Amino acid sequence: MRVSGYFTASWKSLTVMSFRLLFLLPSGLPVYSQGDSQSDNKVMDNITVRQGDTVSLSCGQGDLVTHSAWLNRSSIMYAGEDKWSVDSRVSLVTLNQDEFTIKIENVDMTDEGQYVCAVQTRSKATTTSVHVIVQVPPKITSLSKDLVVNEGSNVSLICAASGKPDPSVSWKIISPSAQSLSSEDEYLEIQSISRQRAGTYECTAINDVATDVQTVELTVNYAPSVSEGKDVGVTLGQQGVLQCEADAVPAADFEWYRDDRRIFNGFDGIEIEDSGALSKLTFFNVSEGDYGNYTCVAMNKLGSANTSIVLFVVIEPTSSTLLQETTSTVLEQTGSESHTELEGPDAVQDGNSASREALTSTCLLLVLVALQLLLKF
Repeated sequence: MRVSGYFTASWKSLTVMSFRLLFLLPSGLPVYSQGDSQSDNKVMDNITVRQGDTVSLSCGQGDLVTHSAWLNRSSIMYAGEDKWSVDSRVSLVTLNQDEFTIKIENVDMTDEGQYVCAVQTRSKATTTSVHVIVQVPPKITSLSKDLVVNEGSNVSLICAASGKPDPSVSWKIISPSAQSLSSEDEYLEIQSISRQRAGTYECTAINDVATDVQTVELTVNYAPSVSEGKDVGVTLGQQGVLQCEADAVPAADFEWYRDDRRIFNGFDGIEIEDSGALSKLTFFNVSEGDYGNYTCVAMNKLGSANTSIVLFVVIEPTSSTLLQETTSTVLEQTGSESHTELEGPDAVQDGNSASREALTSTCLLLVLVALQLLLKF
């Protein structure tokens, strides 16, 4: 309290001294201090201005004004039309018998404080004081950098911000948007993080002036998991492709094996092509020795996984087998029809039945001849 009183008394002394020096007239007219009975002291409402904006300070003068000045704390800014401040942002707006106004452009935090307008008339001195409050938009000053962690780790994100009034800080995950994770604090703690928590995290700092937003990318590493392999059937001499797909961060490296022997790209006409999460093993001309069981192994620095895929033979029908199958089918159908016509205890084969059988046999013969001719071509 004593320190505060000391600075207050010192400020008043400097102000009175400035007033007396400024208002010293050649005619020897008296200048009244703030404690004199013939002086008036007025206090205006606070002025709130945003950092970077312009503020105007104005006071009324009245009749018979001899001297006037604007002071910032104990420093004179303007004495009438004379500029005492060396700050280029300060300028005179209006000076007449009714008004004395100056302005400060591009206001900063250093401009916050009390300003006094002092007016000297022939009868008394008047001071009008006003307090300027500078608001500062929020600015994120400390933010966690992009992180890469292993699945199961504990994660702590921090976001600190400055501003006036003090900004409120909050966290939320914005990608993937399906995840609901947020914090109304400058700290975001995630225990035993899973791969589903990877993504973009957003920090927001907000106060009455504005909002500041920044983001952090969080990457979660995990061991590969491989989709179940699908067996593939291929005809001898044709092309066959085995596929292996793995989910992993970082992306998995692939290896292919036949039994315990590793297969390399270009080995025995086999091509291996890796593209992101997918690996393909391609046989351009399948031989009998290619049929069998294959193993795909996906691995990264956190682990590995594998799956087995069988390449099996598919027999393509030949012309002779096709003719045999067709003939057998036709004969079975014919025998079935003859049996149907003759079944029953009272069945009698008349001339019409015999004609139908002869016609059927002729048709079958023609069909078989036509099939043989077609198969030759």
